[in-house]
Amino acid sequence: MKHTIFSLLLVMALLAMVRPKAGIEQALFGTLPDGREAHLFTLRNAAGMEAKITNYGGFLVALTAPDRTGKQANVVLGLSSLADYLKAPSSLGPIIGRFGNRIAGGKFTLDGTDYTLAINNGGNHIHGGKVGFNQKLWAATPTNGPEPALTLRYTSPDGEEGYPGTLAVTVTYILQKNNALRIDYQATTNKSTVINLTNHTYFNLSGQQRDVLNKELMISADRFLPTTKAQIPTGELRPVAGTPFDFTKPTPIGTRINDTTDVQISYGYGYDHCWVFTDKSPKLKLGATVYDPPSGRVLTMYTTEPAVQIYTANHLNGSQRGPEGVPYTRRFGICLETQHFPDSPNQPTFPTTTLRPGQVFKSTTVYQFSVK
Repeated sequence: MKHTIFSLLLVMALLAMVRPKAGIEQALFGTLPDGREAHLFTLRNAAGMEAKITNYGGFLVALTAPDRTGKQANVVLGLSSLADYLKAPSSLGPIIGRFGNRIAGGKFTLDGTDYTLAINNGGNHIHGGKVGFNQKLWAATPTNGPEPALTLRYTSPDGEEGYPGTLAVTVTYILQKNNALRIDYQATTNKSTVINLTNHTYFNLSGQQRDVLNKELMISADRFLPTTKAQIPTGELRPVAGTPFDFTKPTPIGTRINDTTDVQISYGYGYDHCWVFTDKSPKLKLGATVYDPPSGRVLTMYTTEPAVQIYTANHLNGSQRGPEGVPYTRRFGICLETQHFPDSPNQPTFPTTTLRPGQVFKSTTVYQFSVK
């Protein structure tokens, strides 16, 4: 009997030794030209899932998820070092702000005052301007525990990139026990302004093995926003039924991505559009799913936002490589950028993106991983 108890205790001890320990670790990621240091934070849950995040730009550098056999692999596109991120402004996984997506002509009027923003996308403003939140060093506060968290803070001064108001922003990444990465956004301002925060991670559920064309995508949206050739919304909320934008049922991404008989596909060189969720409530709701049949990985996205910009990496060209050495080529990732509508400050019929003093902007998105 004693021998049996001893053997059981020994097995339990060995299992405890091999079981990943949940928590968070911090390491130097690199040094900025002005001498400030950026750090890389590794969040780990007890199931062995890891999220690597740097406080430079809030980039999600790596994120592992198991396949149907339990094998972990990196399922996001990231770069190896801070130096790689500094070579050129990158959209591979950062916090986007103050305003995700496009604002027509880089101009808007708020409370009778005209504002002019930085122009960095043809004749338009995109993703916060020439030096957006993706190029800022954020103050970082790590929190250890079974659901490790990283809280990032940045205060954007009045007039930065042309935006009014001093905006205090907090973004918290939480790696949950159920293999989900939760992102909570919060912001306040001392002057009326506009805000549209999001994350620009490129997901590849194959673990960098294949492009995303065979992935099955479902979007809980019955309408999308058609755009001009410059990808500014026309103001119409168009039904997806009967178009290449109908993903109300799981459909391989590549099935209609080259259907240039639809002018909207031509404008985006594929999918680069905003889908409007059928559920209009501000609660945390199902937004989309992505399924990779060969690996069995499933990504389920929940959000409090009213829409999602789906982008299928139409402009990646292989010039960037990930830590695994794989070149990031066209359509090697898919972005699920939860957000308000593009160009909302100029579109009075769209849900408002105005934030006023005394109000608190709050938004949550959850990326949960499972297998089937």
